[in-house]
Amino acid sequence: MNKAELVQAISEKSGLDKSAAGKALDAVVDSIVSGVAGGDRVQVPGLGTFEGRDRAAREGRNPQTGETMQIAATRVPGFKAATGFKSAVSR
Repeated sequence: MNKAELVQAISEKSGLDKSAAGKALDAVVDSIVSGVAGGDRVQVPGLGTFEGRDRAAREGRNPQTGETMQIAATRVPGFKAATGFKSAVSR
């Protein structure tokens, strides 16, 4: 499902027109991104929890040369699915 199809589904289920549904989707995504980027956990009931996770520094290997190199520590986005979401997908 791409963004246009998601906006269409939101529009049909909520009764909003496509423009309002698109703006609502954009607002939700922007709020999740800014919350996680700000260091917060964002919990969406029935969907899951979005959070930032620290990834430790580690040693890697350049696949072209085989040379070892140090990969710096970084912070990455993480997602943990809610129980209801997991069970719906596993059916």
